[in-house]
Amino acid sequence: MVFRKHLHLFILLWSWHSVSFAQDVKVAIASAHPLATQAGLEIIKQGGNVYDAAVAVTAALAVVEPSGSGLGGGGYWLLRGATPSPHSQGTFETLIDGRETAPLLAHATMYLDNKGNNNPQLSLNGALAAAIPGLPAALVHLSAHYGLLPLAQSLAPAIRYAKYGFAINDHYLRNLQQRAEVISRFPASAHIFLNSQNALPERFSILKQTDLADTLSRLAASGHDGFYKGRTAELLLKSVTANGGVWTQQDLDSYHIIERQAIHGSYQGITITSAAPSSSGGVVLLEMLNILAGYDLTKISSVTRKHLIIEAMRRAYHDRALYLGDPAFNTIPVSRLLNADYAAGLRASINSHSALPSRLLSGENQDQAQGNNTSHFSIIDDHGNAVAATLSINQAFGSGLVAQGTGVLLNDEMDDFSSQPGVMNGYGLVGGQANAIAPGKRPLSSMTPTFLETPWQLAALGTPGGSRIISMVLLAVLDFAENHKPDAWVKLPRFHHQFMPDVVDYEKAALTTDEASQLRAMGHVLKETPVLYGNMQAVLWQKSTGDLFAASDPRGEGYAVVTP
Repeated sequence: MVFRKHLHLFILLWSWHSVSFAQDVKVAIASAHPLATQAGLEIIKQGGNVYDAAVAVTAALAVVEPSGSGLGGGGYWLLRGATPSPHSQGTFETLIDGRETAPLLAHATMYLDNKGNNNPQLSLNGALAAAIPGLPAALVHLSAHYGLLPLAQSLAPAIRYAKYGFAINDHYLRNLQQRAEVISRFPASAHIFLNSQNALPERFSILKQTDLADTLSRLAASGHDGFYKGRTAELLLKSVTANGGVWTQQDLDSYHIIERQAIHGSYQGITITSAAPSSSGGVVLLEMLNILAGYDLTKISSVTRKHLIIEAMRRAYHDRALYLGDPAFNTIPVSRLLNADYAAGLRASINSHSALPSRLLSGENQDQAQGNNTSHFSIIDDHGNAVAATLSINQAFGSGLVAQGTGVLLNDEMDDFSSQPGVMNGYGLVGGQANAIAPGKRPLSSMTPTFLETPWQLAALGTPGGSRIISMVLLAVLDFAENHKPDAWVKLPRFHHQFMPDVVDYEKAALTTDEASQLRAMGHVLKETPVLYGNMQAVLWQKSTGDLFAASDPRGEGYAVVTP
């Protein structure tokens, strides 16, 4: 039983014993699953760079962590290049936006009933909830433009995991239980993820996904067209249409990733690089840090420190609600939101002794949210080449619908749009017209893959967690500023405020009894979360010594390693 419980770790250690790494490069990898980390190590061993490893880890997570990501979803890959390669002459930073897009037949009222009321079941479950996936296109682009190895080689570990299977554990079963009822509605999904009685499979049973292995093989053989055209496309469209969805071949033909200039800022001598819109992550993170830059958080009481951080969160998330969305459809005032004078104005509205009720800020009657079930990995080498990638299919197991014959679990990212102002969906994160549904539009995200750099250190980090992603990364940045290492960032007890609802969510260890009492006296409404949240994956390179560090959040099942 002990062997079965730790099967992934035994496999990883056994594989490590036979690995011979290049002598001139060391690599640190932290991902949400041991087998995904192993996939990255395998590709590094074969002569791949950090970007090839990122392809392998992304694809492996699509197989072994179907609750958080997959070929039917999307994400953001933040890249840093410090050494020239055949595809890059010199240093660079870029953001690969592989976020999903709304089908061309999507419209603003598609989830409203005949009385004009929002029906969240339509945007959460089944084919109508699914946006056009971006992850396969991102894998192809990442490999072709930044990797050294053929795509097929980097996808080989994921294909192997899908074909021969892996042992499921308690973490997997807890996520599956959340969505088992929805999954049971779709025969192709139930056949893969549930047992013959449509119940949860046994702990440590082997999950094989042969259709998914075939889909990955077509992607490996034919690249972009191996998913968005041909046999895979035919099967996707057939399944979506049969289940009430509105995808067309034109949707698949028109999907493309976007390389964007990352968002940049600074805090206490730290250069911060993070995700740009269509993700809100970088803008909101830097806005919070700009507000907090006016305080010395190390010289005030812990309760005042937490009060100020909460008030910075409140104001930045409020701006997220008002201004952020897909930049192809909106003019987003990024320069103004990140201006130091603008942050000073927001800081001036903060009372050090009392909370400002969110209802006193404008724009409270708008809504939009992201799902909690996302994934993240971070990779860095001792030359400063790095990847921070956050991936998602939104809710646990996405829409619950697997397209028959493909093994592809479709996302429910359409729920990330603001479908009806004034109505909060499952996660309560607010947003407005900038994030309304429109054909071909990318829903706003909170994903926040981030690099932190000083003259002597470089870090890559990120986490899943829906609307709480940005606040988790904020707390990690503040911990980095106090010279702590990745192991400390990922373990930090967490608290969060997102403007609306006007509530501070917190893990039990995040607030002492006395701190909670004082914050309530200041006017904060507190709500202890029943479970720990987040699954941060972080790596660090110390430039002066060449030392690497890697850490996986103890809340999850991830595994972090540094090559010997």
